[in-house]
Amino acid sequence: MTFPVIDMRCRPAFLHDFFGRTPGTADYDTVRWLNRRVGTLGDDEHFTRSSTPGGFLDEVRDADLTRAVVVGRHTPSQHLPNDEIARIVDLDPARLTGIGSVDPVIQGTDVAIAEARRAIQTLGLRGIDVEPGFGTPPRHPDDPAYLPVYEWAEAEGVPIFVMSGPTTPDPRFNDPAGLAAVARNFPKLKIGVFHGYWPNVQDILGLAFRYENIHVIPDMYLFQAGGGAYVEAANGFLGDQLLFGSSYPFRPIRQSIQDAVRLGLREDVLPRFFHDNAVRLLGLGPA
Repeated sequence: MTFPVIDMRCRPAFLHDFFGRTPGTADYDTVRWLNRRVGTLGDDEHFTRSSTPGGFLDEVRDADLTRAVVVGRHTPSQHLPNDEIARIVDLDPARLTGIGSVDPVIQGTDVAIAEARRAIQTLGLRGIDVEPGFGTPPRHPDDPAYLPVYEWAEAEGVPIFVMSGPTTPDPRFNDPAGLAAVARNFPKLKIGVFHGYWPNVQDILGLAFRYENIHVIPDMYLFQAGGGAYVEAANGFLGDQLLFGSSYPFRPIRQSIQDAVRLGLREDVLPRFFHDNAVRLLGLGPA
């Protein structure tokens, strides 16, 4: 492969038990199960290498990643604090990039926006993750509680990342329809969608066709049944809106790169998918 690779969803095991930090726990067994479920070849305990900071850096370097993007979360069931994401990025700022997170329902609007501002301006993170469908109660992305965060992000040029996918506790909230209102009402807001709303692939592709500010990051679901539609779209209109992610530690980084190369993306699309689109979305290029 002759082009650089940015992994848009890459977390170390040591970040949280959810990622397999502690052997002998139910979370650890779930990570092993999920690795087998999404197509790991061979060692289903590869993720244990990243149970230490040094091991995580070795994993990133050995996979020849240009950058690994470590994503925070703030939901009622899991909080990965922005300060912790920043500390991980500080291990190797040349190779690691962080995305922070807020929850305006838990924190309140003013606190959430202040924390988003701090994450970007003080901690140096490159975007903000929100997870409406994982809230209590679950919400859609166009819920009024989130609109002030989108307004702030659009004004500041900060990308917003929306969590989606089949792990949404109530599948009715894995519906991208509400994202249309967000993209329409905030046309300059850069939106990234983790898990690509799989298995509702055609629905999110329809929205991304209409709204160029929607960027689709299927990560591990790119390799699941129906994932070929993302590739077909990228070879057409979606070439500047599809981004690579491994979902590490739930899927090996290097295997994910190799598998993605074989999916049939056009030669001119591959560098955009693996690198250029992420540079533009995260604002990593020249000012």
